Amino acid sequence: MQTIRYELIPAQNADGQVALITFDEQGSPVNTMCRQWQSDLAEATARVLADRDQLGDALQGIVLASAKSSFFAGADLKATLRLTPADAPAAFEEIERMKKHFRTLETLGIPVVACLNGTALGGGWEVALIAHHRIALDDPKIQFGLPEVTLGLMPGATGITKMTRLLGLLKAQPYILEGKLFGPAEAQRLNLVHALVDAPGQLLPAALAHIAAHPKAQQPWDAKDYKMPGGTPANPKVANALVVAPAMLTKTTRGRYPAPEAALSAMVEGALVDYDTALRIESRYLARLMTGQVAHNMINTFFFDMNAIRAGKSRPAGVARFKPAKVGVLGAGMMGAGIAWAQASRGIATVLKDVSLDKAEAGKAYSAKLAQKRVDKGGMAAEAAQALLARITPTQDAADLAGCDLIIEAVFENRDLKAQVTREAEPQLAPGGFFASNTSTLPISGLAQASHRPDKFIGIHFFSPVDKMKLVEIIRGKATDDETVARAFDYVQALGKIPIVVNDSRGFYTSRTFGTFVMEGAAMLGEGIPAAVIENAAMQAGMPVGPLAVLDETALSLSVHVLDQTRADYAAEGKSYAATPGELLVERMVREHGRPGRAGGGGFYDYPAGGKKQLWPELRGLFEKADALWQLQDIQDRLLYRQAIETARCLAEDVLTSVHDANIGSIFGIGFPAWTGGALQFIYGTGVPAFVQRADELASRHGSGFALDARTRAALEQHQPRY
Repeated sequence: MQTIRYELIPAQNADGQVALITFDEQGSPVNTMCRQWQSDLAEATARVLADRDQLGDALQGIVLASAKSSFFAGADLKATLRLTPADAPAAFEEIERMKKHFRTLETLGIPVVACLNGTALGGGWEVALIAHHRIALDDPKIQFGLPEVTLGLMPGATGITKMTRLLGLLKAQPYILEGKLFGPAEAQRLNLVHALVDAPGQLLPAALAHIAAHPKAQQPWDAKDYKMPGGTPANPKVANALVVAPAMLTKTTRGRYPAPEAALSAMVEGALVDYDTALRIESRYLARLMTGQVAHNMINTFFFDMNAIRAGKSRPAGVARFKPAKVGVLGAGMMGAGIAWAQASRGIATVLKDVSLDKAEAGKAYSAKLAQKRVDKGGMAAEAAQALLARITPTQDAADLAGCDLIIEAVFENRDLKAQVTREAEPQLAPGGFFASNTSTLPISGLAQASHRPDKFIGIHFFSPVDKMKLVEIIRGKATDDETVARAFDYVQALGKIPIVVNDSRGFYTSRTFGTFVMEGAAMLGEGIPAAVIENAAMQAGMPVGPLAVLDETALSLSVHVLDQTRADYAAEGKSYAATPGELLVERMVREHGRPGRAGGGGFYDYPAGGKKQLWPELRGLFEKADALWQLQDIQDRLLYRQAIETARCLAEDVLTSVHDANIGSIFGIGFPAWTGGALQFIYGTGVPAFVQRADELASRHGSGFALDARTRAALEQHQPRY
């Protein structure tokens, strides 16, 4: 066997033996349910049965252990990506064969004990659930659980059936439908883990002691007097809760995520039948999901692409790791204050500078407010909050920036102002330090002209609100060297955030692509399509909010300011900028109708005091047309395709250099629907030929924004993932 070691070891009881099954996949840092493991599991099960026949009662138990630092990592996801819908029947049979071996081991009548020396997630936790008794290392870094729904899958190797029978239909839902994880201590409180030990060396002795004390064992649901915790769907209280569960789930998924819906169905249907029938129901749902496109999209991005970023695939190689000790932030407004919080909460000394001490202290007060909320909710000790705030030094004096490893400017989007603060603060950098701009649109190479070391100047674009948004876009200017890019990457990871690396251009990647989404929405309003239709279509497609609502939040006036800056930049180059229909409509909203956005009192929406926002009634008379022709699918395609096409153009123009940065950036930066796997995976999941055909149709009806030139099509083919 290549993934499992099997041996008989002495039991604590005289003349007894215990079968020790150690998972140890060769050539892999973790154990997975690869095809070889499935074959080895069958062999290991056969050896247990043979030893049971030969030894009889002398075979006193089975211990499941791991030779890796983790217990078990779960399914072989690369193999899953190669499946097609036609493979569903074979996938079902494969799942059933594996479960048969699980069932054989747990119904021998002798205790099976799992020694959980490390993390067990997904299929790994399902392997742990074979055991009647689970012993875990008491380490808060260890995680257990079933996060399959986050990858478009569901627990299907007994996880749903067993967790439902262990916890009950209602109590199990967060762990199955939301993929909620838990550590050893919580697992013990839930009675999912039965004992904790302090050191790895204590696991096997504890397992042998349990086997000696409990010569007979069966799973709870195999007992004649078993009753499901909380009751089955026949229980009126459970039935009432289940009536609303599908509606609540659809409100969250908008019908775009089949995994949680399938998981809920498997839970409820399985609770109405015997255990073995419930397992078959579970297998059928999983086989359908794992051969479907949504699961492939989400596995590709949330597992492989995310791991590529965590592993530093976009970080220049050969540069020593950088750990910032002191970082300066210029501008204590909403963005600068958020950056200060992100740094201080990660132990980084922060100098927060503004034009006056009052403004700087107001920026620090933002962190005080966030910290107090956490203290009030019990998520942070008062002492920790005080220590965090002590790391932020508000100031109006540039001299206080002396010795900073990094200084980030987060002032208003004005090129002259940014140049001024750069020249003022840059001399205070520590030797070897570097300077960054938090601009969201202005080209970094142009801003770097104010620096005396453009090779040490970079863009670090945070998203608002900084305390909640995980993504940070790192922008390499034309002169930025590899060391600076690598250090920026390390700085972002030190904040616990997700870095993507892009090359310089107007709007970079995220702002440029985000702009196509909101302006396409504005353009459709200009064509007469009702605003409510546009907004609801966007959300039904999976966008977090509609394009008009987003424009209001980010300020229509800011979009007009960017438009003015773009026109000025083009004019300086002797060219004229042709504004898009969406940009022109937004400009009219601000300049003709005095609607600057939410912060200015209203934009596409009104914001009544104490009430819910509502679309501005005047939109009907100004833009909407009763005879406008529209189809829901066309609206959704325009919103999604426009962003995906702009992403493809960024790839062709070398603004983006990797598929993983594009997919992760589009989801975490601009809210591209997670079910698609991101903007480029949306193209690859659709199929490049089919996507191009649909893009050509949209271009013929809605303009050049949807046109894919030969260079862009070639880039898509070149970067297509292969599994």
